[in-house]
This record gives sequence, structure tokens and C-alpha cells, in this order.
Amino acid sequence: MTDITSAPGRPGRGHVTTHSELSQIALRLFIERGFDETTVDEIAREAGISRRTLFRYFPTKNDLPWGDFDSLLDHMRATLSEADQELPIFEVLRKAVIEFNRFPQHELAMHRSRMWLLLNVPTLMAHSTLRYTEWRQVIAEYVAQRLGTLPNDLAPQTIAGACLGISLAAYEQWLAHDDANLMDTFDVAFSSAEEIFGTKTPSLPGFSHT
Repeated sequence: MTDITSAPGRPGRGHVTTHSELSQIALRLFIERGFDETTVDEIAREAGISRRTLFRYFPTKNDLPWGDFDSLLDHMRATLSEADQELPIFEVLRKAVIEFNRFPQHELAMHRSRMWLLLNVPTLMAHSTLRYTEWRQVIAEYVAQRLGTLPNDLAPQTIAGACLGISLAAYEQWLAHDDANLMDTFDVAFSSAEEIFGTKTPSLPGFSHT
């Protein structure tokens, strides 16, 4: 995507025109100045683009910490659709969720800051509800396909909600321990849930032993 309405940026700096780059700039400013204290105009100026161009990438300031979240959801949806249908549902979900949250080593420090903001800044916490709904729906669609139900039925929504809960618990633990490994934390979180609840699908309306 090309920036066609650029605004003057800092001398010697090229214009930033990707979701990832804009999100990284915004995160840095949020960390340095505070989320509420950082304006959209400041982010656009730092990126060397206009306010109007920035809003082409991110509808609101609250969307900036999420990066290209829609593409990540599309990738998770594809991962689930390509999964071995002979594997238990829980195992497929474990792998897909862990892969969704996998980041290169050099991005982990920024990702830690991102997650701290999303889980602690009141304005972002409220907005996160919308993103969590989109994320849960991807899980629910897959579960519904495996169970032969509708995505909004109780069973798929329950399982999707459980996966979100496991993920948030893993992130809270990761943020609380500087030496924690993100992937290991997710693996332990899912293993704990599997150990406690088991892998047998409950005998509730809308569930089948698939």
C-alpha cells in the first residue's frame, strides 16, 4: 500500500506506510509518553505521513497497538482449516493458538510492551473486547465445523471463550515474570487446562465426540 498523502516527517526519515511500522512507532510513543498523552497527530508526524493517511491503516488510535490484527486472524483461520481433522479438537486449537502468538525473538520486547498496554490501560482494555470477540469467533467457527453446529451455539462459544481465557492467563504470567518464555508459558497453560478438564468432549447439547 502506498502513501499518497504524506506529511513532512523528521529530516532524513522515509515515510512509513505499513501496518507493522506504524504500530511499532505508535507503541514506542505510547511507552515513552503514555497512551492517553500521545496524540494521533504526533504519531502521524513521527511516521512522516498525514493524519488522514494514518486513519486509512487504523480506524482509531485504539487500533494502533494491535498492528495488522486482521491478517493474523486470517492466518489463524487458514491454519485451522488446514489442520488434520483426525487430531482432537483441543490439540488443533492448542497448536493454532500457540502459533498465533509466536513472534520472532527480536520482536518480543516490543510485544511485551504491547501486551502490557492492552491489559492495563483502561481505554485499551475496553476496546480490546471488540478484538477478543473477533478472535473468539475464528475459534468458534472451527469448532462448529468439527462439531456440526453453528458458530454462535453454546458449545463453540464456550470452547472459544476457554481458549481466550487460557491465552490471557498465559500473557498475565508472562508479563509478571521477566525471564519467562512466551511459548513455554502458553504450552504450560494449555497443558494445565487439558490436565484439569481432560480431552473428552462433554455431553452437553451441541457437543459431539468428534
